Amino acid sequence: MIKDKQYRDHGSLELPIPRVGFVSLIHHLHIKAKSMERRKFFGQAATVGIGTALMGCTPKSESGTEMQANEQKIKHNPIGVSTYSFWQFNGPKENSPIEDCIDKAAAMGFDGIELLLVQMASEENSYLQNLKKRAFHAGLDIMGFSTHQGFVYPSKEKRQENIDKTIHQIELAYKLGIPTMRINTGRWGTSENFDALMANKGIEPTLEGYTDEEGFKWVIDSIEKCIPTAEKCGVVLGLENHWGLGLTAEGVLRIVDAIDNPWLHVTMDTGNFLEDRERQLALLAPRAYLIQAKTYFGGGKWYTLDIDYENIGKMMRNVNYKGYISLEFEGKEAPDTAIPKSLELLRNSFYYEI
Repeated sequence: MIKDKQYRDHGSLELPIPRVGFVSLIHHLHIKAKSMERRKFFGQAATVGIGTALMGCTPKSESGTEMQANEQKIKHNPIGVSTYSFWQFNGPKENSPIEDCIDKAAAMGFDGIELLLVQMASEENSYLQNLKKRAFHAGLDIMGFSTHQGFVYPSKEKRQENIDKTIHQIELAYKLGIPTMRINTGRWGTSENFDALMANKGIEPTLEGYTDEEGFKWVIDSIEKCIPTAEKCGVVLGLENHWGLGLTAEGVLRIVDAIDNPWLHVTMDTGNFLEDRERQLALLAPRAYLIQAKTYFGGGKWYTLDIDYENIGKMMRNVNYKGYISLEFEGKEAPDTAIPKSLELLRNSFYYEI
């Protein structure tokens, strides 16, 4: 036995180990073992993580073999639903209170809700704040406000009445925290009723003794007077292609371009062009601040359109639109079944690369 040396068996050899304190030796071996365990753990975790990610992201062919993973990353546009979708002016509005619409929209998986002003039970501040509170707790943005007004009147007093009405509506939107509000041009009112207007594809004659040129001037002058309040309240006005002088994309853009203000944009309704739809939507697409998307499950209330949402989604990606899509269901099927189907359709159609 050799003095002052310790030995360990290593195969057929005996190798010397420098003399160290017993406690230090144990500590050294413990640290080395822990280090080896950590390296082994992280190596295995990385392998498992990568494998799991690939299993989740790599598409498979019909035969089950893996295909090359698509590295493109996309984000879906947020989807809201108009409270109109639950009501459609069918019966008293009390049958479809805004509170119920909020609860249903949240349960169906929407991101936001658009309020139809004429459907609301009150304009009192306590009512507005309770709606805002309810939507927030349900996880919904109140992302749009659909209002009605009209400026196609020869009477200056009548136009001023609608200017004052619109300014009041902007202030309501501000109280509700809504960032954009749908407005209309109004129409001549020469149709017998709305059903007759729809039967004539939204076209109606001017009032006797007046022209569309005069009508456009009234609309432009009136909306201009609403812009300072919109800017003060932080509410973007969205002029919709919604009958009257907004029947065509050219009519909408004539007004928006004439005013040329960042607080006036376009609310683009996919279902309000009954002719030459794709061309007209393409004209409005670069100016759209909100999209109202119509669906007609069960057949339309006034008409049924075959809208190619896959193509419209591509159109909006081409103009870098990342904003909200607001569903306006206008079919005869029960809303409780048709609205979730509409949501799925819009989810699959509207997205963009990130």
